[in-house]
Amino acid sequence: MMRVAVAMLPEVRELLAEDPAQIGALLEEIHDEDLADLLGMLEEHEAALILKTLKPEEAAPIFERLDEDQQEALVEELGVENAAPIVSEMAADERTDLIEALPEEVGDNLLESLEKVDPEAAAEVEELAKWPEDSAGGLMTTDYVSVPPTITVAEAIERIRKSSQDAETIYYVYVLSDDERLLGIVSLRDLLLAAPTDRITDVMTENIFALSPETDQEEVARKMAKYDFAAMPVVGPDRKLLGVITVDDVMDVLTQEQTEDLQRLAAVEPMEEGYFQTGFWTFIQKRAPWLAALLVSEFITGTVLRHYDEIIEAVSKLAYYVPMLISTGGNTGSQSSSLIIRGLAVGDVKPTDWKRVIVREIGQGVVLGLMLAIIGMTRIYLWGDGYALMFTVGITLMGIVIMGCTVGSMLPLFLRKLGLDPATSSTPFIATLIDVLGILIYLNVAKLLLAEVIAQAAKGVH
Repeated sequence: MMRVAVAMLPEVRELLAEDPAQIGALLEEIHDEDLADLLGMLEEHEAALILKTLKPEEAAPIFERLDEDQQEALVEELGVENAAPIVSEMAADERTDLIEALPEEVGDNLLESLEKVDPEAAAEVEELAKWPEDSAGGLMTTDYVSVPPTITVAEAIERIRKSSQDAETIYYVYVLSDDERLLGIVSLRDLLLAAPTDRITDVMTENIFALSPETDQEEVARKMAKYDFAAMPVVGPDRKLLGVITVDDVMDVLTQEQTEDLQRLAAVEPMEEGYFQTGFWTFIQKRAPWLAALLVSEFITGTVLRHYDEIIEAVSKLAYYVPMLISTGGNTGSQSSSLIIRGLAVGDVKPTDWKRVIVREIGQGVVLGLMLAIIGMTRIYLWGDGYALMFTVGITLMGIVIMGCTVGSMLPLFLRKLGLDPATSSTPFIATLIDVLGILIYLNVAKLLLAEVIAQAAKGVH
């Protein structure tokens, strides 16, 4: 926890000033996550000095947990020659992400230094860098444990002991043929429960859930959550094992995707950095276009109101209920769109389910609309604004709520069908669209139910 890092800060700074060589002994019992917090609180030269005093295999798991900005700053502070041994001990996927996130020249220099320190680690970077960052290939690591099908359980366990230091996960052991094709999977639990003399072919599972490297990261997260796997293999078209994706990487994906969806729902373009790490003008660039677009779209509401000027002038009390009606429509549409967007994200809803969705949403719209209409009509009756206006608002509320449920649920499905992110149909955009449609319903209902009042007002004017 952060308080651990805060408590250690004075002692660490004192040791850095007096005897940096003793830092390793002080930090050896502290969790890597707390050490990463600690490095984040120190000046860059202090953090770099700590990393230099630690062995590369001790520094790597701490370095992995730092933010990209902190990693970049420390690579420049350490120099690529000093950073390369640490980077070589990082997980293959984390190592690749780091080098791709660095400025091109720095990344190239670090990769060149890495080739001298650990040619195999450099080759893994070049292999993983071929795949898009948001795909299964971009998430996978090549650090896994594999065995041939011909050995015994006892021999497999011995191999795990020897190679577990280099593997990111040992929950599963992958059974490969001589040409690296994936034949089966054995869980660590199955190995421990099997007889030492059993053959791997007797205990392995051949019904393998595997991903292609092109699979989108959202689909990866959904499949791992559905099957409760701690890791999933990634295979090529020839069934050769390319790598594995571990659950910790999927957690990062879920956090990233949820953050992006929430930002889009609030009509903000997704931002890669945290709130305080994002520059002031970056916020302006991300927020201004949506706000401007929503402002312009609200002009349509004003245009519609102007078109019905005569009705509003004839029955001035109509204007009192406009805020209530458009707010109700916007809230209803936002509720429906949020439910459907979430359903699409977790796989509960698919674009092909649109008929079932529209039936449910219209049904909910009728019930909710009736409830809200009764509340609204009761209030108007108590104000004494007359039965005609009371029924005008009541019928409008019914129509607006049904329309809000329908539009709010169908728009995300339509966008997903087009291959777009459904979160783009953000709640402010839905609200603006329903504002316009709601005003049209309201004033046309008023035109029908208050025709006599409007006609009398028109004669009075003439």
